[in-house]
Amino acid sequence: MKYLKLSISKLLMVLFLTIIPSILVCQNYKDSIIELRVKHMGELMDTSNHILNQKEIDNFEGLAYFEVDSTYRISGRFTKSVGGKFKMPTSTDRLPVYRRYGYIEFEMGGTINRLTVYQNMVLKKKKGYKKYLFIPFRDGTTGIESYGGGRYLDFQIPTKTNVKLDFNCVYNPYCVYSYRYSCPIPPDENTLTLPIKAGEKVPVGYLKEH
Repeated sequence: MKYLKLSISKLLMVLFLTIIPSILVCQNYKDSIIELRVKHMGELMDTSNHILNQKEIDNFEGLAYFEVDSTYRISGRFTKSVGGKFKMPTSTDRLPVYRRYGYIEFEMGGTINRLTVYQNMVLKKKKGYKKYLFIPFRDGTTGIESYGGGRYLDFQIPTKTNVKLDFNCVYNPYCVYSYRYSCPIPPDENTLTLPIKAGEKVPVGYLKEH
């Protein structure tokens, strides 16, 4: 019996040491996402960044987000498939030139989903943006809980096929904060039927005004 108690004690200790690091990893991950959100808010409210003007800041009621959920940090499979250049429609008459760079397939909601990844042909020539890729999309929350014009997710040219998509980092285009901006409209091929309840929602007070 003494041996049995010792074995159970050791087992509980192993489980404790296994669970605690997992909790810490999850908490650290959540804190890192919250830190990014706080930083984003600070950037919007800083007039020296020239994102919003003082009048827009004065009328701004705040950002709103879905709860941080690590299940929306998912694995995907990237396939490089460079397409021809095309002009992507925006919320104005501006037509920036993009090209398809590839696809990412991922499993969610019991189905295989696919998002096209794009590359801005002008931006890729700028310092610091050589590896930058862009994923604009709509999903089941669009126009209900999230911005009707769709949301964005940044991506980098991957070095391997297996990649990570973190929908907790999904953000709104600047058009949701100001009519002064011209924002790309997600192509139809990047419309997901399932709801992505992660990342940025419509800002506080937005639905009252629209």
